[in-house]
Amino acid sequence: MIERAISPANIQSMLQTLRSHQAQASGLPGTELKGLTPEVGKTGFGELVSGALSQVNQTQVQSSEMRAAYDRGENLALTDVVLGMQKSSLAFEATLQVRNKVLKAYEDILNMPV
Repeated sequence: MIERAISPANIQSMLQTLRSHQAQASGLPGTELKGLTPEVGKTGFGELVSGALSQVNQTQVQSSEMRAAYDRGENLALTDVVLGMQKSSLAFEATLQVRNKVLKAYEDILNMPV
């Protein structure tokens, strides 16, 4: 179970996903986000945060559904359920850390002498 989660291919896949999200957030050419209007060309910070929170929520909902399906006795591997729960937990913890960093930066800006 753990070996599959920390396999080199899985780690590379996660790193590639993180890099693509970073490139999208920085607005580099060739990394346009889907659903943008031609007039705007970029999404705002609020839209990016909202999208990220939606993805975290979707991961948590899927994890909850998998756990409920396993509890009902459906044909679902326990390893898949545990991995789903771990992904959900990791996504939530990452979101929490980002929130903490943003709040700290906001407090630092507020405390700057003018």
